[in-house]
Parts: sequence; C-alpha cells; structure tokens
Amino acid sequence: MANQSTPAVEENYTVLARRYRPQTFADLIGQEPTARALINALKGNRVAHAYLFTGARGVGKTSTARILAKALNCEQGPTPTPCGVCYNCVSITSGDDTDVIEIDGASNNGVDDARELRGNINTRPSRSRYKIYIIDEVHMLSKAAFNALLKTLEEPPAHVKFIFATTEVQKIPITILSRCQRFDFAGIPVDQILEQLKSITAREGKQADDEALELVARRAGGSMRDSQSLLDQLLAFGGEKLTADQVREMLGMAGDDRVVALAEAVVAKDAGQALAVLEETAQGGLQMGELVDQMLAYWRDLMVVQCAGEQANDLSVPSRCRPDLIRQGKALTLDAVLAGLDVLSTTRLRLRDSSHGRTLVEMALVRLCRLSDLLPVAQLAQMLGNAPKSAAPSGQPRLTVAPPEGFKKKLLSRSVDAPSPNPTSVPSSPTDSLPEVWPQVLRSVGPMMGNFLEKAGLPAITGPNSLVLRFSSDYNQAREYCQEPARLAKIEEAVRKGTGHPWILRVEGSAAPAPTRAPAPAVETPAPPSRRNHRAEAEKEPLVKRALDALGAQIVRVEDGFGEAPG
Repeated sequence: MANQSTPAVEENYTVLARRYRPQTFADLIGQEPTARALINALKGNRVAHAYLFTGARGVGKTSTARILAKALNCEQGPTPTPCGVCYNCVSITSGDDTDVIEIDGASNNGVDDARELRGNINTRPSRSRYKIYIIDEVHMLSKAAFNALLKTLEEPPAHVKFIFATTEVQKIPITILSRCQRFDFAGIPVDQILEQLKSITAREGKQADDEALELVARRAGGSMRDSQSLLDQLLAFGGEKLTADQVREMLGMAGDDRVVALAEAVVAKDAGQALAVLEETAQGGLQMGELVDQMLAYWRDLMVVQCAGEQANDLSVPSRCRPDLIRQGKALTLDAVLAGLDVLSTTRLRLRDSSHGRTLVEMALVRLCRLSDLLPVAQLAQMLGNAPKSAAPSGQPRLTVAPPEGFKKKLLSRSVDAPSPNPTSVPSSPTDSLPEVWPQVLRSVGPMMGNFLEKAGLPAITGPNSLVLRFSSDYNQAREYCQEPARLAKIEEAVRKGTGHPWILRVEGSAAPAPTRAPAPAVETPAPPSRRNHRAEAEKEPLVKRALDALGAQIVRVEDGFGEAPG
C-alpha cells in the first residue's frame, strides 16, 4: 500500500509573546513616557551608565532593555531608531550577541558571580560600541553580590552600560538605587491591550469576538505578555473563531448573567436565592477564586457608578449588563457597596489557604445579603450619645466610670450626619412636628405602605436625625416590606418633606415581653455589713484597672454593695 501523504507540521513554533515582541521604541505600548525619555537621551548624547527598569511582569522592561542595547550598538548608531537589519541588531534580537550579556539574577545571585562580572568588565567589546549587561530580576542578588558591584556600578569603564530590571524594587539596596537612573513601568491600559490583541488575531488569520478579547485583556491585569500568552492558548483551544463562552469555559469563569443574578439576590437580601445561584454556577465546574474575582470587579463597578453616576467609564461589565448594574447601584448605599468590597477582598485572601472554598464563598454571600441591616458608625455614635441612662438591676452592684474630659465630644464630633455644633442635641421643631405630620406621611407613601406603617405606630426618636419604626412579632411581614431599601428611602423622603428636616429611618422588630415570674418568697434581710472602702477595692479589680488605663478615666462613684456576693 502506498504511503499516504501527511500535511507538513511546522516545527519549532514560536509563541505569540516572542513573535510580537516590540523591536523599536515606537512599538512600545503603554510606556510612552519612558520611550520618550530614552529617545531624548540618545539624541542629546546623555545616556547614563546604569538604568533601572521596574514594574509588574510583562509590561516591557526586558524588551525596552534590548531596544536600548540595539540603539547603542546599531552600526548606524547610536540612534533612537535602530535599523534592525544589521548584524548587531539581528544578534541582539536573537540573544546571540557576545557584547550584550543577559544575566538571570535569580540563578546568578552569589558574590562569586558578581566578582566574575566585575573581572570581565575591563575587557573591551569584541565588535560593538558598548559592552552591555542586562540583569533581569536584579532584586534576587544577595547582599554580598550587591556590595561587590557598588564601586564598579558607580564608576564603570566608558565602554560598559548596565541595565537592571526588577519586579520588586523595594528589595534593592538604596546604595544601588542611588547609582542608577530609575524608570517605573506602569501597567498597560485595557483598551491598548485590546487593540494589540485585535491586531495579532487579524495577522494570525483568526477570528475572535470583541467580548472574548476584552475578557482576555482584563484578565491580563495590565500585562501585555500575559494577554498574548493567554490568547495563544485560547486560539489553540477555540478553533477558527474565539467566543466569550469559550474564554469563560477555558478559564473556569462564571457568565456575566450569573454574576448579575448574584448581585440581584444581594440587593433583594435573599440569601437563599444567592446560594441557589451559586449552586447552579458551581455545577458547571466554576472555580471559587474566579467567581470572587468577578464579584470584586462587579462591586467595584457598583462603587464607580455610585460615585460617577450613569456616565461612568471603564466598567468591567459588558454593555448589555449595564442597565442592571445602574439599577442595582441605585438600590444600594455607597457604604454598603464599600463594606461588600471589604467582605469580598477578605474572602479572596482566605481562599488561598483554605480547602473549604465553597463554604467561604457561601458565607460571603450571606454576609452581603445582611449588609443593609448594619448601622453606620456615625449613627451608632449618635445613639450612644443620646441613650438613656438605665439603672442597674435590683440586687446587682453598679460601677460608674467617667470618661476623660472631651472624650465623648470628640467621638460624637466625627458624625457626618450631625449638622449642629452640639451633636447630642435633637432639634426641637422637627421633633415637635413629627406627630402632626405623620398622618400626612402615611397618605403620601400610598395606601398599601401606609397600612403597613400604621401597624408600627409613631416612630421613636433614637438620636439626632434618627428614627426607628418598631414592629411587633405579629407584623413581621409588614416589617420586611417596609425595610426594603427603596421603600425605606421613600418613607425618609416623605418625612423630610413633612418636617423640613432630613431623617435616617431604621426598621426593627420588637422583642416579646419577658414572662412574669412569681414573687420570690420573702427572706430575712441580713444585717448591713460594716463600712468598707469600696473605692479602694474597685481600683484593685483587674477589669476596672484595664478600663481606667485604656480610657484614661477615673472612678466617680461606687454603688453600695459593690464586691459583695449576692445573698
């Protein structure tokens, strides 16, 4: 049987990140300030003897070092536009030039390596203009290696140039930093990465949805190399056309609709629905860390919409999900969104060291659903400042500790809601008019909501600008209806219009009355003990001493019976 011909297979495939590596200063994307500074240095013959390029991975540090090496050693140079075709340019591009030495700082970090480098520096370049040392991840050098380079780095021979690259500049000794010109490489914007990915896809003869490429660009986190490596992998996975669903499947990401559904459950404070959506999403092989990352991005968009309005730019959600995002942003307060970001970021950190990822995510979702029930610190301070002094139960000792002078005033002055200089005072005129305008409020909010509000009665004043509606346990349905954020805001607006004063309204349930107990049998009262020094005994109590030290307080009064065991 004759051998059937097989299609030729291209050998030694070069990945996209290497094939589309920038070769000139004009090719650098997102690092225009650095490129402009180096071009001007070349034009003005002000090239320094040592440079330090620092920034995140994949933003162009090593590529810029090679471009600078070509600009210095090009046969037509030094020039800011190396030709790219002469022997020196071609050999530097391929990494074969004997006068451009690239060193990995991680594997050549000892003092002996530094001494060897220092011994070879005096040797002149074999055929080029300069001998150039490019040390990648220079922060990995040991302290002894850095010390061995100090003198050479400060006064190298005229034919030597140093270019250092690092992702952790804080680990480099200040003595090295002071001998280099430092350039900080910023993360590359998403739109510039996206344009480059579109260009690469077209040049590769492939097709890809814009949404798919945008997902890749955002996933790269400002790294051009990461985006190109991921695109290379996805083009092999997706066939002729790359779609957004293929990207999510490959990366283990949840669909945008699922993230919107989770946010909808949080806005509705429906923890059961949130867990149900998580269950459906997890059945598709979702990675919990990926879901938390997506939710962090979504909550960040909610924060941007809260601050910048509906015209906010640079949102991670696609355009079809933007109306849902804006509607949910209006239903949540900015404090609730910020608290949600704290919950999600903490959960992301915990996922790294836990084998119970799903449990942590479920716990985060339940907490998000309960965030609207929390009170702002400013309102708590107001409530503390206006809380009535309740007497201690009969038969129990009571110790009164006075806070340091000015402590209470300082705490309450932090309240952003108190407009008057005295935060503990409640305006009299709005308070007096509240019983008169409350029937008007019930009529203005509509018959259904007004009927529910009647079951709570007149709201109680718990502090400056603060009201509370208390529903008994018989009216739980009315309480849940009225504490929905949008309806609560409607009631607050009606009260503000009626009283001419802004109020913060809170809805809560009242506890059931405690069951009455039969009177205890009369016991014979013991004779009063002899007079004791209660103040001295109180000062010796460990808990009291800690309170006095922490608050800088003093004991004002000690009730009779302090320190005595109950009869």
